[in-house]
Amino acid sequence: MDMDLERIIQCIKQGDQDSVQIHLDHYNTQYAECFFFNIEERERRKRLAAALVWFIRTQLQPGVLRVTLHTLRILSRDRQALAPLVTDTALLTLAHLGGITSLPIPEGQEEDEEEEDKEEDDQVGRREALKALCNIIYNSQRAQERVSALRLLSGLSDKLKQGISAKALPSGQFYELRLLFLLTALRPELRVQLQQERGVSMLTAALEQCLSARWGEEYEVLSDHSAPPVSKEVSQRAVEILKTLFNITYSFHRQEPDEEDAALYRRLAAVLRHCLLLTCDGEELTEELQGHTVNVLSALPLQCLDVLLSVRLTEGSQEWEGVNMDTVHTLLTFMERRLDRGQKLKEKLTPVLNLLTESCRAHRETRHYLRQQILPPLRDVALRPEQGATVRGRLVRLMTHMDTDIKHCAAELLFVLCKENVSRFVKYTGYGNAAGLLAARGLLSGGQVTHAQYSSDSDSDTEEYREAKRRINPVTGRVEEEQPDPMEGMTEQEKEQEALRLISLFNRLSRDKIIQPVGVMTGGGLEPLCGQMRGSTVEEVESEGESEEEREK
Repeated sequence: MDMDLERIIQCIKQGDQDSVQIHLDHYNTQYAECFFFNIEERERRKRLAAALVWFIRTQLQPGVLRVTLHTLRILSRDRQALAPLVTDTALLTLAHLGGITSLPIPEGQEEDEEEEDKEEDDQVGRREALKALCNIIYNSQRAQERVSALRLLSGLSDKLKQGISAKALPSGQFYELRLLFLLTALRPELRVQLQQERGVSMLTAALEQCLSARWGEEYEVLSDHSAPPVSKEVSQRAVEILKTLFNITYSFHRQEPDEEDAALYRRLAAVLRHCLLLTCDGEELTEELQGHTVNVLSALPLQCLDVLLSVRLTEGSQEWEGVNMDTVHTLLTFMERRLDRGQKLKEKLTPVLNLLTESCRAHRETRHYLRQQILPPLRDVALRPEQGATVRGRLVRLMTHMDTDIKHCAAELLFVLCKENVSRFVKYTGYGNAAGLLAARGLLSGGQVTHAQYSSDSDSDTEEYREAKRRINPVTGRVEEEQPDPMEGMTEQEKEQEALRLISLFNRLSRDKIIQPVGVMTGGGLEPLCGQMRGSTVEEVESEGESEEEREK
């Protein structure tokens, strides 16, 4: 390998393009995947990278340029050998070769007007340059700082706008979108810059072009159920757009948009609805597209999501109370799949849980539909709420999850479906499962959230529930078998002694800080009882208990 690198460097210095192409082809196929280097080898790779950066700034044959950029892409994976590639000259040269021509031309490299006017550009070379640039920016913080200072984002935005205005879908756009995602993910100031430069509008247009969206009435993208599944290339491009959209919109749900922004967000929400209903060429691709779509929807202002329900009813649509529920049904199905997977729940499940919760708060029809699907009228009261394979059972199980965010999101959705009514919430989940959310909200004493505005829809009980209601254990939420009375057969004196003994044990646990007993205050919150249990009364109880034991002995 050492001799190969030295030979390549010598050929580059001599300007022998044919020899460089032959040796780089051999190097790329034989040694490119090796990532275990000693110090000497890494230094040679740095020298090779520096030589290649100089080489690509000269007039090269298309085949030589492609193989040279391929080698640079391979070298850009090694974080310890990136020094020659994070200079301004190297970054600008790669950006220029990647088609971002609105940036300053590096010194020593003249723009070839004839090459620019050719109808058939070398797309392979451009993709290789963009791939290398993505690797460098991802692996080097210094490179991230320099591309921000060099205003690479502005040049990249101009390039994407040119592609959007073109009639045909530009080839090679995927890596331009990947580069835009990396810039907005790694540099906060670039997120702000893209927002200010109307990045949401640009990316919405890019998503429309990518998916060939056809508009019907206002804020409605027409769906063609006879169309073939979305190809892998198109779905991957759409995912990159969605990832970048999330980077620049993740805080919008806290804002009150003006009329112009609200119209823009509604247009985006309509395109996102179209994304949710698409079928891709493979189940994994479909779920990936839906997952990133949910992320962006959860970031938009809630009042702009009314377009998800305002579309016309068509044959085969999911309908509830005269409203098209296709989007809500798709979100529910998506949530169920994520529940079944059980992997990375915080990352993959909480966005859709939050989106459904807020949608239920804002839209009565959505809440009614989801309540029928998730919390149908109770019939089987022999099982605990967390048992079984129903959606309710799986969500109730999450209410005691070790991750606080997952636990809160699952409980919040069920609480909203119960119109934030404590008794109804306990009825469907059991007091033991509901205690965490109720304690956090100060609702342990019962009642209902007063600031919530809910309609007065009926909550009729089934015959099965009414018959078993008196026998349901409110803590477990099911009918329990009758247990024998533990004090049966005891005299009054023995019962009193047992009560004193239990009080003594609780006092010792509290005094040793093993437990901290609490009680429910008038407002529904919790109040420590330690001070009360450490009073003279308990000490007297202990002494009475001990004297009684001595008396028995």
